[in-house]
Amino acid sequence: MKKLLSVIMMLAITLSFTGCAKKSSLDEIKKRGYLVIGTEGNWSPWTYHDENDTLTGFDVEVGKLIAEHLGVEARFEEAAWESLLAGVDSGRFDIICNGVGYTEERAKSYEFSDPYVYTRKVLIVASDNNDIKTFDDLKGKKTANSSGSTYAAIAESYGAEVSYIDTFGETITLLKQGRIDATINSELSFVDYMTQHPEEAIKIVDSSEGESVCYPVKKGETELAKAVNDALNDLRASGKLAELSVQFFNKDITNK
Repeated sequence: MKKLLSVIMMLAITLSFTGCAKKSSLDEIKKRGYLVIGTEGNWSPWTYHDENDTLTGFDVEVGKLIAEHLGVEARFEEAAWESLLAGVDSGRFDIICNGVGYTEERAKSYEFSDPYVYTRKVLIVASDNNDIKTFDDLKGKKTANSSGSTYAAIAESYGAEVSYIDTFGETITLLKQGRIDATINSELSFVDYMTQHPEEAIKIVDSSEGESVCYPVKKGETELAKAVNDALNDLRASGKLAELSVQFFNKDITNK
């Protein structure tokens, strides 16, 4: 009799825990009615404030459409680059929409969507710099990039001394002042910057192979990652993803 009672109690406890199991992030997002999106807000044309101080950019507009696909509102929270991934870990953000490059190392800690655009990393120097011609020439040189970025990691891998800075504009200022020798960034960000500042005496001297850019969510949140992929697939099929790419990058970079 005691053995039977023990079995019944164990079953009751198991059912109790099953009934109180924590809902997935996707369930919670739909229940509260909004998707919290982490972004920098100062990296044109990916995420920035326009002349009316309205947050916009390619990733901002795609983020809104992902939220719409989920049937919820998009709520953006701006933070420095080095805080974004940590914000996903802590639950502050549900997703990051900020041109995040996929790496195998990052994939150990986050669930990634399928690639939605492809870009290249470029090595930028002052126009009168003839000493640095390739990434290999960075050894012993000074560069600047956001802390925790793949750009900083590449510079360090080539032996550069990296200073950490928040924005691309600040990096270019350091470059013009001669306080750093080079910087690495997205080719698209360079093109966008030069469109707005055609007088700047800077140039690209080397570039990497194409990089997959994806949206990261918290590790284990496979249901949310799948929902993001479903949204991206719909945006591809409708042509909206390519349309936004042309709008913000002046070309379609949604295909490899």
